[in-house]
Amino acid sequence: MKQKIKALILKAATAAYENGDLPSPAFPPVETEEPKIATHGDLSTNMAMIMASVQKMAPRKIADAILRNIEDPEGLIAKTEIAGPGFINFFISPSAWLPVLRHVHESDTSYGRSEMGNGKKVQVEFVSANPTGPLHVGHGRGAAVGDAVASLLEFCGYDVQREYYINDSGRQISTLGGSVFLRYRELFGQTVDFPEDFYQGDYIREIAAQVRAEKGESLLGDEAAGISCCARFAADTILTGIRQDLADFGVRFDNWYSEQTLYDADKVGQSIQAFREKGTVYEEEGALWFRTSDFGDEKDRVVVRTNGQTTYFASDIAYHRDKFERGLEWVIDVWGADHHGYIPRIKAAIEATGYNPDQFDVILVQLVNLLRGGEPVAMSSRAGEFVTLKEVVDEVGRDAARFIFLTRHYESKLDFDLELAKKKTNDNPVYYVQYVHARISSIIAKAAERGIREIVWKDESVALLKEPEDIQLIRAVHRYPEVIEAAGRLMEPHRITYYLMELAAAFHAYYNKHKVLTDDPDLTGGRLYLVLAVRKVIRNGLSLLGVSAPEKM
Repeated sequence: MKQKIKALILKAATAAYENGDLPSPAFPPVETEEPKIATHGDLSTNMAMIMASVQKMAPRKIADAILRNIEDPEGLIAKTEIAGPGFINFFISPSAWLPVLRHVHESDTSYGRSEMGNGKKVQVEFVSANPTGPLHVGHGRGAAVGDAVASLLEFCGYDVQREYYINDSGRQISTLGGSVFLRYRELFGQTVDFPEDFYQGDYIREIAAQVRAEKGESLLGDEAAGISCCARFAADTILTGIRQDLADFGVRFDNWYSEQTLYDADKVGQSIQAFREKGTVYEEEGALWFRTSDFGDEKDRVVVRTNGQTTYFASDIAYHRDKFERGLEWVIDVWGADHHGYIPRIKAAIEATGYNPDQFDVILVQLVNLLRGGEPVAMSSRAGEFVTLKEVVDEVGRDAARFIFLTRHYESKLDFDLELAKKKTNDNPVYYVQYVHARISSIIAKAAERGIREIVWKDESVALLKEPEDIQLIRAVHRYPEVIEAAGRLMEPHRITYYLMELAAAFHAYYNKHKVLTDDPDLTGGRLYLVLAVRKVIRNGLSLLGVSAPEKM
């Protein structure tokens, strides 16, 4: 509807110039918005005010010239008005909204899809938690955000790849091995001095018990070999658990990329050598430094330590170089908010490697405050340091967890109340939305019991949808494609949860005022056609969030 009204406005402005009503053919892009006050119409434009300086006319006179030249062959406009200093308000004819319903039904699961991405190759890398412990609630929010962003971009026409980067090399894996090895020794009655910076969770003891069951006493004789074996065993075990937790959470990846493969293929060494040849690294005090300050970072960064060991940054340089060498045109990383300072150095590395840093974006996901009935949740006794994603999903379910993780912008902290997430009431946002889908499914089932098994467009039925609440609900459905495109363009999946809750509220208001199954067959047919369109949109939106659309609740 916005596009149609914009086209009418531009055509009218052009005609006004050709008729001599406007002195200049210089017109700005036409923008329209929905007025916040319903009495101001369905759509409004401030075009006349923006044109005033060029046209050298009062905005209200410009608005009058545009309206005098409006041609509306489809009969979209019921009336117009000039308001305030020169706003043009458009009141859309109720009948003009009705074709929206046909479009929803014909498009079905594709309603709202766009080709904005035009097949551009995009990678969304998310979660990428170190295989040193179970996924916690913060990882869960990042998983929900990354997966929803990937789904959104796919729906908007991008060629999307989901990737998990496995940090299976370096100091944290050695620390993991040492942690398990010490707990393994304890199981044989040995007294150990357990360092504070080692991994403390009970899961370490459980893995140590698995090592003993498989290896017996064989690792006790050689500490270095024992630590190495425990590191590999623990990382594999934890990664298997991570894969299962993410599968249970409804998250899939196209690629699991091992950091160790970068070293095995000497890609880290090759990246450093390429920088040596370009002069973008230098030696100082026995270490090798990358001139990140030349590319906008606040200071230079170490890539090889004085002991000859490469830093995490060195492997990250090689990893992001590898991404672009794979032909990706847009790289999106989903990180925790505490990694904000890491963005400039990765952008610096991308630019120094010869790629465009503007093709790299980072989504920073804020912390989750876990509550129970409004009170902070104590640390998990089982995990030691955190509440795991598995514990949350087991308690509240996948749907509630995913939906609630996406109810706020990822840059805002999120309060996640476990008791609220389990409630079967309208206070629970996912229940509030899913219930609409289930309610409409129930209505359709009752219609079938009455012998109405085919819900299709009939002119005489749809024409009866002229109550204000009918039109309000159709307008809400009509907004969906615009919401999807904005959410995709800005990578903000919370816009969908907001929209779905607004659509659910519009349906509840409608249902409280109007019966769908009436004594009038034509009116019943029209209203069934309307609410079935609502159900399709609810289903589509929930699908993009990775949330189910139940038919019974």
